[in-house]
Formats: sequence, C-alpha cells, structure tokens
Amino acid sequence: MKIYISADIEGVTGVTHWDETLKKEADYKEFAHQMTLEVKAACEGANNIGVDEIWVKDAHDTGRNIDHNLLPKNTKLIRGWSGHMSSMVQELDETFDALLFIGYHSAGGTNTNPLSHTMNTGIQYIKLNGEYLSEFLLHTYIAACIGVPVVFLSGDLGLCQEANRINENIVTVPVKEGLGSSTVNIHPQLALDLIRKGVEESLKKDFSLYKIQLPEEFELEVRYNENSDVIKSLNYYNTEQVDYKTVKYKSKDFMEVLRAIRFIV
Repeated sequence: MKIYISADIEGVTGVTHWDETLKKEADYKEFAHQMTLEVKAACEGANNIGVDEIWVKDAHDTGRNIDHNLLPKNTKLIRGWSGHMSSMVQELDETFDALLFIGYHSAGGTNTNPLSHTMNTGIQYIKLNGEYLSEFLLHTYIAACIGVPVVFLSGDLGLCQEANRINENIVTVPVKEGLGSSTVNIHPQLALDLIRKGVEESLKKDFSLYKIQLPEEFELEVRYNENSDVIKSLNYYNTEQVDYKTVKYKSKDFMEVLRAIRFIV
C-alpha cells in the first residue's frame, strides 16, 4: 500500500497564536516539533498495518518544518513548494491508495479555530457553493478528481465535524477546540496515541466507504480585505464582481475552479 500524508500546523494540538507557526518566532520550534511528532504517529499507525510507502507533504508556510530524521525510513518528504496547482497535495496521483491529513484547521470565515484561514491569511474567506471552503475540502476534492480516497483527518474539532458531514466514514481525531482567540487542547502525548490508532483504523476499512461525490457545478466566492485585490482578480477570465470586496467565479469543472483559486487568491 502507498499512502500520502499532508501536514499543516494550525490544527496541531497546542497551537493557538500566529507566533507559534512562524520560523522567526521564539515559540515556533516547540510546535514544529509537535507537528513532526503527529506526522510520525500517523506514519507509525500506517506501518503497524504494513504500508509499503509513505509520502509526506510539509504543507505549512515555507514547507520546511518537519524533521525527516524523526520519521520512519519508508517515508519520502516533500519540502518547499513547486508551484503546482495541487499545492498541499503536490505529487498526489492515481498510484496512491489513500490520502490523510494531519494538523489541519477550520476554514477562513469560521470561528472554530483562532487561526482559521483558507490558503491566504490576507483574505477574509473563500466560499464554494455558498459554504466556507477549507483547505481540507479543497484538497479532498483534488483527490476525488483522481480517485484517491481521504481516509483520515486530525485537527480542530470544527474541521473534524465538517469532514464527517462530508463523509461519516472518514476517521477523525480532534486534538483541539477553538474558543474565540483561545484553544482547548488535549495532551500532546494523547494526541499522538489517538492519531496512531486512528490512522491504523482508517487504513483497515473498506476504502469504497470513503468515496465522495463531487458537485455537478461550482460557484466560487472570494471576499478580500482590500478593494484593490478585487480589481486585480477581475483580470482573471470570467471572474465577476459581487461588491467592492467580493468576486465570484462559476464553472462545471472543478479543476478550472482550482486554477481560478491559484490565480485570484
């Protein structure tokens, strides 16, 4: 079996403030280490059932946060960013049996994580078909386009609830809950135990249970902080202005929506 793990940091247990997510800040190392340990626990759960190959995408900020020396030897780590449209699941293709998410967070516009955002902290939100779009759902849809099932998610409670609304069979491990600008976090060691067990459970299931049906058409809405960003985004074909801070884009092809996001977000 060959699996892909995409890892972010804002959904890692303990992470509460932007200072804890940025390399230049003093608090960063502690939480980058916990991010690494949560990925390691996921890999250990996968190896417990005999997975052959594990690809890991370091999908936070610079893409250079995870200590590869702490991961099992059957892992390949993708560091940095190639510029590919698939972004946080770069190199994911039909050869993978499953996709897993570690340390993911709620969508921009929601109030279930003090660090909620979607792809760009400089915008207010992205909506898809009227619902706030999370990075989890965006990349789940990318996987669905190529037939790779999403089987596991760890992160904040709000996002885990979203995942189970999409498909109740996805195994989720909420390691924290956002309350205003605060978080309530489970113990770091407990998080590792639950992630390890959850990944093992997720990979033992019938993968057909994880199938997700894509919508037949898509309406993308992006709300910016500045009117100048609206003006710039209108240079992208078929983008329409809704108001002085909001644009929309429609398509029946999700990959066209993804392309629009890459250019206007």
